[in-house]
Amino acid sequence: MEMKKSVIFFLIVFVLMGKLRSNPVEPISTPSSSSSSSSIEGRLSKERKQKHFVLVHGACHGAWSWYKLAALLRSAGHRVTALDLAASGIDSQQVNQLQSISEYFQPLMNFMKHSLPEDNKDDQSKVILVGHSLGGLAISKAMEIFPEKISAAVFVTALMPGPTLNISILDQETTRRRGSLGDSRFMYDDGPENPPTFIFGSNHLSSDLYHLSPPKDLSLATMLIRPIRLYSEEDMSKQIVLSQEKYGSIRRVYVVCDQDKVIPKDFQLWMIKKNPTADVKEITGSDHMVMFSKPQELSACLQEIAEA
Repeated sequence: MEMKKSVIFFLIVFVLMGKLRSNPVEPISTPSSSSSSSSIEGRLSKERKQKHFVLVHGACHGAWSWYKLAALLRSAGHRVTALDLAASGIDSQQVNQLQSISEYFQPLMNFMKHSLPEDNKDDQSKVILVGHSLGGLAISKAMEIFPEKISAAVFVTALMPGPTLNISILDQETTRRRGSLGDSRFMYDDGPENPPTFIFGSNHLSSDLYHLSPPKDLSLATMLIRPIRLYSEEDMSKQIVLSQEKYGSIRRVYVVCDQDKVIPKDFQLWMIKKNPTADVKEITGSDHMVMFSKPQELSACLQEIAEA
């Protein structure tokens, strides 16, 4: 019995030794000082090129609407933060809990205050704010409060108030230019004397917001959009006050989407004329939801802005 055990043991050892010989362990090489230095320089160079994009969605949408763009920017080596504003996306609040547009903006303000370093002496630690549609109002408020934390602000077919274009005038012009909202709904759950809530209808989404976007993204939107409160002009005028010293100190770029039916091109150009930007980009063949209809073009556009 003991002899049998010994034979088995030696057979195992023989097999293992044979495997080691057929698969020799690679010797560990110590990198030379020159290659180590080159590696460190390469890493530092990559970190210098990396930008941090903060993406802010439009009405009734959420952080989910940026999924294509976020993937493209991250694959290019950038940091991306896509936020849900209050009562949007997976935010736990309900729309009827919000009484002021400042409450709607609060998740962005919290992020800017608590998640970014206070000492932003170089552009590397600053963020690039990107606001789509109604998200333009949110990033405008953030620009006024946290100018030292922002290197650039990009308005993607977005509402763009400013020191020379106050929110009251912009709101009136938006209402004047508004076309048919189709099967979209207004709900007066808090009574006719209070501002209503609003949600896009599926036909309106299809014909006016997503008409050049892939059908799968339209289907996603019909399942994920949430109602938004339509805040009064008085409330917005009180909460969105923008100065040349703060808001005006940040480089702004407007991205025009030429086939947008919600904020048509002529309205986009009107805002740029009233509140001039440092640069204007245009993405042709895009509907209102440019992050779905032209994600690669938008990604390239943002990276170009970041490198300027």
